[in-house]
Amino acid sequence: MVMRQILAGLAFMLSTGFAFADEAPPDNPLVEGPTWETIREAIAGDSEIHDAGPFLTLRAPYRADDAAIVPVTVEQTDPTAGPIDALTLVIDENPAPVAAEIRFGPSMMPLKFETRVRVNQYSNIRAIATTPQGYVMTGRYVKASGGCSAPATRDATAALTGMGDMKLKVFELPVKDQTMRREAQIMIRHPNYSGLQRDQVTQLFIGAHFINTLEVRQGEDLLFSLEGGISISENPVFRFTYVDNGSADFTVHAVDTDGNVFNRVLPKRPPA
Repeated sequence: MVMRQILAGLAFMLSTGFAFADEAPPDNPLVEGPTWETIREAIAGDSEIHDAGPFLTLRAPYRADDAAIVPVTVEQTDPTAGPIDALTLVIDENPAPVAAEIRFGPSMMPLKFETRVRVNQYSNIRAIATTPQGYVMTGRYVKASGGCSAPATRDATAALTGMGDMKLKVFELPVKDQTMRREAQIMIRHPNYSGLQRDQVTQLFIGAHFINTLEVRQGEDLLFSLEGGISISENPVFRFTYVDNGSADFTVHAVDTDGNVFNRVLPKRPPA
């Protein structure tokens, strides 16, 4: 009888523990570290960087399932504080800490933007936003390692097949939005080699080859433009909310470090 009660109690604790883990994931604020002080000036110069506070949040897992594809979401939580003109995504301990520099058009406000990054060792991930009031910063500490050198999911020949192909997915927002606000995701097929990965057959390093310029528009209006580095994951994915201007298509312009140019027109609604 006692053993049955113990087992029942253990089962209850395990079940509630998993429930609590789903409902309240561990908070992982930025931690102090020397690396930031060595790279801060290169990113923001002498400008003061303020705590984003309730204006902006960055979500990333405390312990990543896969260091090569760590999801990062930046969201403007106080739309009344003004627009975000640009954003720098920084992974302190990566070989090239600046993952991306992104500029946004007015239709992206209030901002909600998600992508996937490589994390090479336990590191702070920071979002530094340019606002009318100056620089503000938020971030999370993520436990992950080996993301920049993790083998590609395909061999070199397969990885280059279909390079530049793009897919669009449009989502329904959970609440009906009367402001024409929509949510979309664009995936670009590209190996985005970091230069730190090895060919699994020859064991030689694969040269860096990644998308370094990206521009997404709806009609003539800019949604966002991005200058990326080796920290953006293989087959880059960008998910974002935007105000629909009524145009029928997204146009995407991407350039990689080998000079390949990829231009695509993605209809917002599939043909009937």
